[in-house]
Amino acid sequence: MPVQYRIRGAAASTIAVSIETGIRDGRLATGDAVPPVRDLATELHVSPSTVAAAYRLLTQRGLLQTHGRRGTRVRHRPPLPTRAAVPVPAHARNLAAGNPNAEFLPDLARMLATVEPTQRAYGERANLPELLHAAARQLAADAIPADAMAVTGGALDGIERALQAHLRPGDRVAIEDPGYPGVIDLVAALGLGVEPIAMDDAGVLPAALDRALRARVAACILTPRAQNPTGAAFDAARAAELRRVVKRHTDVLLIEDDHAGPIAGTPAFTLCDRKRARWVVVRSVSKSLGPICGWRC
Repeated sequence: MPVQYRIRGAAASTIAVSIETGIRDGRLATGDAVPPVRDLATELHVSPSTVAAAYRLLTQRGLLQTHGRRGTRVRHRPPLPTRAAVPVPAHARNLAAGNPNAEFLPDLARMLATVEPTQRAYGERANLPELLHAAARQLAADAIPADAMAVTGGALDGIERALQAHLRPGDRVAIEDPGYPGVIDLVAALGLGVEPIAMDDAGVLPAALDRALRARVAACILTPRAQNPTGAAFDAARAAELRRVVKRHTDVLLIEDDHAGPIAGTPAFTLCDRKRARWVVVRSVSKSLGPICGWRC
């Protein structure tokens, strides 16, 4: 049944604002259904195309999702800025942010004191050659091709750029279930649909991955190790099974979110190779150097 929230507006933009306000204030909750297009059009004395345009705008922005005969509903996880914050109980530890434990991070103060900043000008080469060489060596050691690399502002930034380059609003993305809230929020904010993949301690299940990739997804985001929130990691046997699965779906953009990299405590097993048309391996130094170290600087 549609929720008892009074949607207002006489144009697609104002109807969309009214629905977004309800989501932001918590009066429209996750999974709540919005009225059928014709019913709301009759109530607001506007054309069905006006309501449809409002729903389409909110779907593209990741706030609503169409469920066929179940109607249009508030997305399971609409983007963070448009949903009420979920309080963390005092007795619980918040793992959703993915922050490293400050007690295990190195103290960089002594090393940073020896660094002399270099003046830079517009138009100069942005990437440090030493950084690119170090990354290439690390990737090559794990049998990951490093022919083309890009430096981004974090792992999520890299994932977002890959999705924006290859997908458009309305496309579906296969992601782990349970998965990292940051990835879930990013997918929602880009207006992309979600196809969940079940997993165990060795990562996503091959049969579940195969089902997800058969569901007309345009991309798949997997975490090979240090998966958030489960800590799951591929082993050699699971990686081999998953490689056989992804080879049957060559048109899907494959994104590996190896955010922890070499500090994950387990070997790297990649599903990507040069024969695949579209793939991305994302690694980050934020888990080893840490945002907390950055704040201290």
